[in-house]
Amino acid sequence: MPSPIRSHPRLTQVATCLGFVVVLIDVSVVNVALDALRSAFGADVLDLQWVVNAYGLVFASSLLLAGALGDRFGAKRVFMAGFALFSLASVGCGLATSLAALIGWRVAQGLGAALLVPTSLSLLRQVFEDPAARSRAIGWWGAGGGIALAAGPVIGGVLIESLGWRSIFLVNLPIGVIGLWLTARHAPASVAQRGRSLDLPGQVTGVLALGTLTLALTEATDLGWTSPAVLGVLGLCGVFSGAFLWLEARNPEAMLPLELFRDWTVGSATVIGLIINLVFYGMVFTFSLFFQSIWQLSPQRTGLAFLPMMAVLMLMNILAGRLMGRLSEQALVVAGLTVSACGYALMLPALATQSYTLLVLPMLLAGSGIALVIPTITQAVLTAVPANRAGVASGLLNAARQVGGVMGVALFGGLVRHAQPALFMLGMEQALIACVALLAVSIVTGFFGLRHHRAQRLANRRACT
Repeated sequence: MPSPIRSHPRLTQVATCLGFVVVLIDVSVVNVALDALRSAFGADVLDLQWVVNAYGLVFASSLLLAGALGDRFGAKRVFMAGFALFSLASVGCGLATSLAALIGWRVAQGLGAALLVPTSLSLLRQVFEDPAARSRAIGWWGAGGGIALAAGPVIGGVLIESLGWRSIFLVNLPIGVIGLWLTARHAPASVAQRGRSLDLPGQVTGVLALGTLTLALTEATDLGWTSPAVLGVLGLCGVFSGAFLWLEARNPEAMLPLELFRDWTVGSATVIGLIINLVFYGMVFTFSLFFQSIWQLSPQRTGLAFLPMMAVLMLMNILAGRLMGRLSEQALVVAGLTVSACGYALMLPALATQSYTLLVLPMLLAGSGIALVIPTITQAVLTAVPANRAGVASGLLNAARQVGGVMGVALFGGLVRHAQPALFMLGMEQALIACVALLAVSIVTGFFGLRHHRAQRLANRRACT
């Protein structure tokens, strides 16, 4: 029997927050390095899309597997493995001598990130038994993610200008060492469920479906949608998607029980989560290119230019937590999506004037609206499913959000692939119009889909009384 470790909830919380912080910093920080990577490796827009999407694709496709691994082998063990892999892969990124090597290490980073996120939440649930204390801990965990998204571009810009682009990856190593030490010393051992199925056939077909979809979307930037290669890869995506659905429908221990989609709330929240990340990360990618290629801003100034859009995420996450007990999920989601759609619509006239001052308000609206929606749909999903399905339901929502981010970079990156400023700006306008249209779809989805959730909650209250 291993000697017991004295559990320290607050230090365990710090370790889990550090894990979530490095994951989200590496989502945002790379965007301010795009111009530096373009210069260092002679990269084009397609290459830069893969630097961003290699991380997001593996992160998205491995989240459900990571949750199953955490249940089977223990959250602490898998969390530490994820932290170690992420830290080592970050060093690999920082020492990469070719674009192919950088993309390969980004793949390894994505796998490490996937192992970190669900197990960090499992550790918090384990060490904070009191529901109120657990809610506060998870709130700080989410706020840490908001801080990471806000600080990532700014810190990245400072590091790139003072130490070069490699420093944005190498800085993860000391954070990883601290996180691993805190976890090893202060997190309690997690119970392993050795009989838990990993559903490897479902995992493999799911990863292949997502991989071929991302490959087709990204390569269409260069080859066009009518290219036989792109159409062939889309056909493979259809085959793998069909195989995934067929396998999951017939597996009693499926990693993704398809009956979840019969719930209006889960289905609606999943669609909304995919759309808002598609819009948000797609526009972060395009604005990064815009600030650096069209306005010729330095990496540091590019990071500062994103500050209004990113900083508001943390504040609105905290506000959403306080409003959820007072307003319905339907009202908060529709309001947040409407505010965000207005923000993206107002970016069109602001860009036409080429004035950053006029961009600040639209960026605040776009970021605050989405930040209001994310914790609300997460809460809606967790309260809509039984306790034994909460993990897989939240995993589904997070996976859909990451897939949306990958799709946004691929699709919007294709619209702004042109070097000529006039064609680039035309692509920016088309991307913003697409954002508003997609958010309009999500508003309708939230209004009708979450209305069912509200009706079900009212029925449950009546039944209890």
